[in-house]
Amino acid sequence: MPKSMWVLIIAVVINVTGASFLWPLNAVIMHDVLGQSLTASGFVLMLNAAAGVTGNLIGGRLFDKVGVYPGLVAAITIAVISSISLALFFETYALYALFLVGIGLGSGMMMPSMYALAGSLWPDGGRRPFNAVYVAQNVGVSLGTALIAVITLVRLTDVFIANALMYVGLLIFVVIFFRPFKAQQQTTADARLQQARTSFKKQYRLHSLLLICAAFLICWIGYTQWQANVSVHMQVLGLPLPYYSLLWTINGLLIVFAQPLVKWLIHKGKLSMKGQVTTGIIVFSISYLVLTQASAFSMFLCAMLILTLGEMFVWPAVPTIASQLAPPGKSGMYQGIVGSVSTGGRMIGPLFGGMIVDHYSMHVLLMIISVLLLCALPLVRFYDCPLKKEKTEDVRLV
Repeated sequence: MPKSMWVLIIAVVINVTGASFLWPLNAVIMHDVLGQSLTASGFVLMLNAAAGVTGNLIGGRLFDKVGVYPGLVAAITIAVISSISLALFFETYALYALFLVGIGLGSGMMMPSMYALAGSLWPDGGRRPFNAVYVAQNVGVSLGTALIAVITLVRLTDVFIANALMYVGLLIFVVIFFRPFKAQQQTTADARLQQARTSFKKQYRLHSLLLICAAFLICWIGYTQWQANVSVHMQVLGLPLPYYSLLWTINGLLIVFAQPLVKWLIHKGKLSMKGQVTTGIIVFSISYLVLTQASAFSMFLCAMLILTLGEMFVWPAVPTIASQLAPPGKSGMYQGIVGSVSTGGRMIGPLFGGMIVDHYSMHVLLMIISVLLLCALPLVRFYDCPLKKEKTEDVRLV
């Protein structure tokens, strides 16, 4: 791995560690400290996710237009101002919502630039640079969630100060170490003009990206059920909350330490990007079928192990596909679309799952998710058909 990739990985770890101080406790703080209802808390979290969707799209475009350094500095500055403001003025519900939206916008703007930069720093790395960023994110989640217990020893709201300090540290790190990085603007002015004139109907690479992103969205809608509804389901069954936390600890450790196993499986199965995503979705579906039979912790653990394996196949593969599909000068835009889809899945997934559980049951929700995942397989199977059409037209032009 190029040495420059380590600079990017450290930045990702700092970013995600800081964010992980906040997201597990947002709903708790709004409910217990500010006295808001769960509905009001959920509305603010939805606004935060919506800002993240917007931020992903903006951040991707900034990478393509002005490069990684100015785009990242702008994104982190927004996050710094919002996080410091939140630490100072969190007592008011309206201001809490406003500053959380600002954090969502700033953090959303960062990730497309980081993924696009990974591809440009290690252009011959294939899936490896995106897998490295994915592992770095999970290291950050593990560190952040583990440190929460220490940070909140005195006050629960001290997480706001810790979050702000991490963003300030990230800004200083990026200003010092990212200045040499320049976005690899591979297109000429004529090429940009030609791309601008191309109608949506002829943008076959974008069509392929949207197909794979539709499958990606379904995966995220299913994945968020673990974060939203499975915890409640486990408590209904009489399993203590620490058991649920243990599942996510195992998830993070497995992602970090089972990379050689996944690499071996991909190599042994000679899996292409399409085969990797297809395999991951099938594994996802199996995990939800196992979850339908879970009543003891051992079955939940089994389902989590299967889910984590599927995650390790799918999550790094989709940004890799986006990088491969992106025309010159559009890598940021394509990574922004991928990021906005994942954030959108996290936004609508809990609401979708909650409605199904409220009107039917957890068992029905898990069966629906399994079926939806199988319905996503044709999207993956044929996502490159528009790209084949593009190649056919190119041959005819020649």
